Amino acid sequence: MVSEAKEQALKRLSYIEGHLAGVRKMMEEDQYCVDILKQTYAVRRAIEKMESVLLGGHLQTCAVQGIKEGREDEIVAELKDLYIQAHK
Repeated sequence: MVSEAKEQALKRLSYIEGHLAGVRKMMEEDQYCVDILKQTYAVRRAIEKMESVLLGGHLQTCAVQGIKEGREDEIVAELKDLYIQAHK
């Protein structure tokens, strides 16, 4: 993984962890459901952003390297599987 992508993903993950702790606290304190849901939506968007960073890093490094090594079918199958998983 590209170190820049890894650093961005780790920062995003720290943000997600903190946000989830906040959601837990809101639930424990019986805060208004709509407010909690708004926070869970923010967590979901943060996860999607982290996934985007990871995928971009993968495409720039691992996928390119795999294609150069003649593993096109394997790389395409992995990307196809990721696409299917993301759209379930």
